[in-house]
Amino acid sequence: MSQHSAAVLRASRAPLVVSSVPDAEPGAGEVLVRVRAVAVNPVDWVIQGTGSVTYRWLRYPAVLGSDVAGEVLAVGAGVTRFRVGDRVFGLATGTDRGRDPMREGAFQETTVLLERLTAATPSGVSDAEAAVLPLGASTAACALFQPAHLGLRMPGDAVVPGDAVEPEGEGGVVVVWGGSTSVGMNAVQLARAAGYDVVSTASPRNAALVRSLGADVVVDHGDARAVEHLVEGIGGRRVVGAVALGTTSAAACIEVLRRTGGSVLAMASTPVSLDGLAGRRRLFPAMLPVFTRVGLTMARLTLRARRAGIRSAFVWGSSLRDDEVGRRLWSEVLETGLADGTLRPVPEALVVGEGLGSVQTAIDRQRAGVSAQKVVVTL
Repeated sequence: MSQHSAAVLRASRAPLVVSSVPDAEPGAGEVLVRVRAVAVNPVDWVIQGTGSVTYRWLRYPAVLGSDVAGEVLAVGAGVTRFRVGDRVFGLATGTDRGRDPMREGAFQETTVLLERLTAATPSGVSDAEAAVLPLGASTAACALFQPAHLGLRMPGDAVVPGDAVEPEGEGGVVVVWGGSTSVGMNAVQLARAAGYDVVSTASPRNAALVRSLGADVVVDHGDARAVEHLVEGIGGRRVVGAVALGTTSAAACIEVLRRTGGSVLAMASTPVSLDGLAGRRRLFPAMLPVFTRVGLTMARLTLRARRAGIRSAFVWGSSLRDDEVGRRLWSEVLETGLADGTLRPVPEALVVGEGLGSVQTAIDRQRAGVSAQKVVVTL
């Protein structure tokens, strides 16, 4: 059997090792992609450092990674949108429950993507630029458009009387706390593309960037009066929901919603960072107080939201794999938006290396912290 190279996680908490693995064939509804660029997300170091607890279903060896750009090598039965040689980018779901990480992980020379989670790369967008989008855009779309979260209209939907966005433009406002994060940038531009006003937070250094994506109000998240400033910026407009990004974001969003009459909160970050835990030599016993704080904090936030009449839920970025939001995002919204300029490949790609041997360095770089950028490796 022919083989290709992959950056393999052989065991929980082990470093990635470049190894030869068997080539895969695309099944029905799948495309085989020659990977040209991959991007790193926080979930990659979370899985590597805490997967034995947080991703207990994952079996080893495994190939991690969600963000892929490259070109199509082969198509499976029933694939109609792509042909061999097409440039594409897509969301790899190999680490999801029930999937095969060796076939469907991103960090390898070739990988298998679902056609429904793949889009054509426009001619003016490089592979490195396209690779920043998949998980960030998917998570933002889940938060904004899935009925379990804000349930908003998607870009391209017709406006109907009584909808959250009226034809005259006197529509609803989306609050995005953490607008310069990967998910936050995509939430801002997707909400604007759907016709909603956006108010957001960012550091002063990144405020202009978030405004350029469509936010009409951007508040310094480090300001002690950030909540008050957001409420002032909303100015009595109807709030259709909030997206919380960052460890302290959910509590702040609950307060903004309480003061403005909003009633839906999508949480896309844990309320306690797992960074310190992922970097420890041993998970036990250090994990006990960390996960206890996560559980207790989530319970308190949920209770606070419920008492304020706010419906809250945690967002899982790949949950759109089998729903209409995912199909439309990947077959319509991203391709159309990138082509006509209403969407941009954000965050900016920070290329830190070339080749699979650079992926572990890239994961470490992401965990060390980046601002308004996404760590990328080209292959």
